[in-house]
Amino acid sequence: MEQTVSVSERRSAAKTIGLVSGGHFFSHFYSLLLPPLFPLLRVELGVSYASLGLILAAFSVASGIGQTPVGFLVDRLGARGLLVAGLACQGIAITLAGLTGSYWALVILFAVAGLGNTVYHPADYSILSASIRPERLGRAFSIHTFSGNIGWALAPAAMVSLTALWNWRAALVVLGLAGLAAAVVIWTQRDALKDERASSAAPAPPADAEPKAARSGFALLFSPPILLAFLFFFLLAIGFGGVRAFSVAAFVAIYGMPLAVANGALTGFLIGSAAGILAGGILADRFGRPERIATIGFVLSAALLTLVGAPSLPIALLVGVLSAAGFLNGMVQPSRDLLVRSVTPPGSMGKVFGFVSTGISIGTAIMPILFGWIMDNADPRWIFWIAAFVILLALATIGGLSRLSRRPDFAAR
Repeated sequence: MEQTVSVSERRSAAKTIGLVSGGHFFSHFYSLLLPPLFPLLRVELGVSYASLGLILAAFSVASGIGQTPVGFLVDRLGARGLLVAGLACQGIAITLAGLTGSYWALVILFAVAGLGNTVYHPADYSILSASIRPERLGRAFSIHTFSGNIGWALAPAAMVSLTALWNWRAALVVLGLAGLAAAVVIWTQRDALKDERASSAAPAPPADAEPKAARSGFALLFSPPILLAFLFFFLLAIGFGGVRAFSVAAFVAIYGMPLAVANGALTGFLIGSAAGILAGGILADRFGRPERIATIGFVLSAALLTLVGAPSLPIALLVGVLSAAGFLNGMVQPSRDLLVRSVTPPGSMGKVFGFVSTGISIGTAIMPILFGWIMDNADPRWIFWIAAFVILLALATIGGLSRLSRRPDFAAR
């Protein structure tokens, strides 16, 4: 049963969640700026889809290399300053990307933006874990993840609208400056951000917790539950990341859709995912057993994505099926985060979430090259069929992670 919470404590928690989630919005928003314009950029820059995928890969490789070291820095130095620095770095890189006409400059600047992206997961989860009551943490995680998915949902609309108004370069400048403004706001309100390093709320470990206490640093990261979480994040980045990045190009190739209509279908998927995250946070806090939520969500979403790849679906039905798949994808994400937290010792949220989020970055680095090759050389329907297959593979990691989270020597919270 939830404890009584004062009005001032609720307001403080809401402010913390709002600031952290605001930064997380830009993490996802910036990662999906270019894919909505891939058909346009392919012609204007004179490159292949695989080459455009390399820009996304550069972002993801840089993010993947940096996330685990940044996670250690978060646990050692604190999360607040690193969070602001990362957002400012991304804003500057995206602004400069709008001022260049060179393909290779885009690759380099999106790699710099990827370095800025390293801070969000280790810093955000450290702050939320230290600031929010455990019985409400599922909803806090869901709002945090929801903000990122709203970033994905709004990126296509923002880029297409601003490109139509001016051009894609001007759109990048405007959106990069927006990130810089957000960094300034978070810095001025930094006193509302408490992290695990500064928190005195974590209880001392019990006497029988020596095996858990001994698992620190890299030994912790290479323990079985954390490796399973890493693999889970890696597979989802390939599966659902492929849908986010290449569904627009696939719909244009399969159905001959106008770019705006294809982006509308993607937006339906992203909005569905965002709505599913909020529902999933409530389910996780009220009913527990996150592995059951994940199993149901992933089996059904894989089935729906397989259907999206079927020939000649009516456009309205296609948008509805894709939106439903997005909802089911979002529904499991708060449970995913709670499972990882359950096997993470106090004071280690930064390094653990930095490490498992590296799985996202590696998967996202592989994904655009793989799916870009499919777009250049195969039937675009394979985008959805391969995504469904990879999502089903991710289910194998859920059962193992759930079993380990219930073992006394791994249960951290």
